[in-house]
Amino acid sequence: MTALLLGGVAIGGSPIFVRLSEVGPMATAFWRVALALLPLVAWSWLRNGSASDRRPEQFSDYAMLILPGVFLAIDLAAWHLALTMTSVANATLLANLAPVFVTLAGWALFRTPVSAVFVAGLATAVAGVVILKGGPAALAGGDVLGDGIAVVAAMFYAGYILAIGRLRSRFSTNRIMIWSTASAAVCMLPMTLVAEPPLFPASAFGWAMVFGLAFVSHAGGQVAITYALAYLPAAFSSLTLLLQPVVAAILAWVLLSEPVGLAQAIGGAIVLVGILIARRG
Repeated sequence: MTALLLGGVAIGGSPIFVRLSEVGPMATAFWRVALALLPLVAWSWLRNGSASDRRPEQFSDYAMLILPGVFLAIDLAAWHLALTMTSVANATLLANLAPVFVTLAGWALFRTPVSAVFVAGLATAVAGVVILKGGPAALAGGDVLGDGIAVVAAMFYAGYILAIGRLRSRFSTNRIMIWSTASAAVCMLPMTLVAEPPLFPASAFGWAMVFGLAFVSHAGGQVAITYALAYLPAAFSSLTLLLQPVVAAILAWVLLSEPVGLAQAIGGAIVLVGILIARRG
């Protein structure tokens, strides 16, 4: 639970790095996964393997290790594209519907039981995110196609969480992260070169932002979440990640001087209450 919360906080800082990045959103997403390979591979070398770390043996093992990265690359591409097509409020809210899709897919595909208390907590947390993003009125200014792409981003992030959750019963955190991160980088590179030819930051500050995004949000946050998925249900883990918009709002207030109003504070508190309710379920 501690690892999951720390992971949610670390990923919650990613919008700040993206906002301050000197390259476009697609290029920023590429550097997020490409640079994250550095600490992941270094940690693997330092550990020099582990007796409990199972190696992939069949083609299906390699395919399953690559699959989360493919889901993550599509999620990042769709999320960044939605931000350019619809309102920020719509894109952020709809992309945060991933816990709904994780719960539905877990029940439909794997017959994962879902309690009424958990559903109540999920509904409460989603309502908190709506309030945090300005309430239903803030969703009126979006683009239908952009909104649909944001929903696609949520669906693929749900697929990422479910795939990681299934793999954690068979492979170590570090092995899963190296394979999924590398496959995400391979998928993101051609999309970046086609959509945003300027690939490299122009200054030391720009490099610091993409390194921070890679090391803190991905190599730190995603590793903590992947570790936690060995011990916690995927549906609850994805719900806890609704902490991300709360953390992002707090960091934007502290670092970017973006005001946090009463509605945002109430919405953040409701998200936390929803997570506590779901935890009991």
